[in-house]
Amino acid sequence: MKRIYVACGSGVATSQTVASKIGSMCEDEGLDVAVEAVDIKSLESIIDQCDIYVSIVSSGANNWNVPTISGIPFLTGVGMDEEFAKLKELLKS
Repeated sequence: MKRIYVACGSGVATSQTVASKIGSMCEDEGLDVAVEAVDIKSLESIIDQCDIYVSIVSSGANNWNVPTISGIPFLTGVGMDEEFAKLKELLKS
């Protein structure tokens, strides 16, 4: 099972919304994943525990060395299919 972290400023509203959307889409595709919403402040201490990071807020100059996709399309719907395709490719690797 692959682990996906979705981070926003508080780990409550925005990241929960995106995590839920991604979780549902992955379930519909039969993908075995765990999607978790986290706050950006705790990300540094747990980033090594995930396989894919979904970014909603700028993490500054941090390069997490984890495959990263944008979470904004899952909020707006604009470009969501393309970003989900990237996510599926990352899950295969």
